[in-house]
Amino acid sequence: MTTRPALSRERIVEAAVQVADRGGLAQVSMRNVGKELGVEAMSLYHHIKGKDDLLDALADWIFTRIALPGLDDPWRPAMTERAASARATLGGHPWALGLIESRRDGGPALLRHHDTVLGCLRRNGFSVALAAHAFSALDAYVYGFVLTELNLPFDAPSGAEELAGELRQALPVDEFPYLIEMIEEKVIGRDYTYGSEFEYGLDLILDGLADRLAQRREE
Repeated sequence: MTTRPALSRERIVEAAVQVADRGGLAQVSMRNVGKELGVEAMSLYHHIKGKDDLLDALADWIFTRIALPGLDDPWRPAMTERAASARATLGGHPWALGLIESRRDGGPALLRHHDTVLGCLRRNGFSVALAAHAFSALDAYVYGFVLTELNLPFDAPSGAEELAGELRQALPVDEFPYLIEMIEEKVIGRDYTYGSEFEYGLDLILDGLADRLAQRREE
């Protein structure tokens, strides 16, 4: 007879992740997570207070999967690695985008992550205000980019060219000259993937932050 592993908060959260990955956040309930574990929902309440607590735990779980910079790491490669890790993590769990910023009670991983990112920036010479601006700009960029990637109306890369070709045929050149110019130069026959834009856009933000940091050091 196979012995079922003991129920724990960690096992419950992992099961909730599986439920969310298959059906989205709307499918996460104590009942569905109990089914995933092969137990009655009431058994979960020994480890999870309720659905709100479970959602808080899911948000915290996401931050355990995003690369955490070292406090004394050089800020630019640290922020680059963190951004790439966040993109991969959020892209792999689409339900997380709408969850992580909506929770009022941050868990230990979420709070540690935020504190460490700010600490890395502060120890590299960022003022409190500039560190806050950097954190906000970087997260807004990564979250927005992931949201766009998840909702593109085509599969990369062949789908992009197919859609671009359809647009090229449908759009009057005299009305949309610059859009057609971009399609012809960047997409058609170029193996274009939207994901390749990520690093370029990230560098624009990091370049701007580097300039602001240099100005602060000169003051």
